[in-house]
Amino acid sequence: MTKPAKQLRIGLLGAGPWAERTQAPALAAHPDVEFAGVWGRRAEAAAALAAVHDTTAYSGDDGIDALFADCDAVAFALPPDVQAPLAARAAAAGCHLLLDKPVATTVAGARETAEAAARAGVASVVFCTLRFAAETAPWIDEQARVDGWFTAHARWLGSLYAPGGDSPYAASPWRREKGGLWDVGPHVLSVLLPVLGDVTEVTAARGPVDTAHLVLRHESGASSTATLSLSAPVKASGVSIELVGDRGAAVLPAWGDAIRSFEAAVDALLESARTGRAHDCDVRFGLRLTEILAQAEAELLLRG
Repeated sequence: MTKPAKQLRIGLLGAGPWAERTQAPALAAHPDVEFAGVWGRRAEAAAALAAVHDTTAYSGDDGIDALFADCDAVAFALPPDVQAPLAARAAAAGCHLLLDKPVATTVAGARETAEAAARAGVASVVFCTLRFAAETAPWIDEQARVDGWFTAHARWLGSLYAPGGDSPYAASPWRREKGGLWDVGPHVLSVLLPVLGDVTEVTAARGPVDTAHLVLRHESGASSTATLSLSAPVKASGVSIELVGDRGAAVLPAWGDAIRSFEAAVDALLESARTGRAHDCDVRFGLRLTEILAQAEAELLLRG
């Protein structure tokens, strides 16, 4: 159905800061990819980003279908609930999917995407950064091979909306609406699930501003906690994930270049497209992340 992996033509949907800083440079530099074009909701932004990387700009609804027709795969740098229906449309057009996290913020949206990918038989990868970063991916695999984990504690405190914060992503409407639960929650779950097993129980409580505290029970019998926020004071921001069990404690290492991590996600999509083998971090995994986060969100709304 598609060209050999080394000839894969990949287009990019999205022309904002994330696309500009990560996806576009990674696609342009990847030796096994032809960066086939950029589509953006703002035509001028798509044109500017495409010009930087000497590729084709697409815009408008007709431009979406034209990009799909010119590509073997598409990558997404769009808000999740804009991404999901376009990803389903891309799958129906025969394009492999390199999705951003979360796939959607509704279970229905994520399920629609997963079902579209399954019907079309296309490969999919969800870019959860820690599953592809050179420093953290092998660490996660190593801990997943270890038995006897008792509990885990995760803290992901961003300062996008704190006084003095200067993140280029602070202007993102969906992040402001959905907060840390949906923006950084997928990252934490992408580490906890492969190590401790699927989540069987979710308890959630509100903290300051958008902060969410989760207590999770896993199918292995282990439990975990997670504190998620985009509004922490600048000096309090940071990330830590610690696993505790029979062998003592293991701490998630620091990670670096997002471009390199995205290149690894591209490699994973190429391999899945070539072999037909689903990747562990595919759209079905993305659907499961949405299901867990939606359950947590419902509990937060219930608690008021």
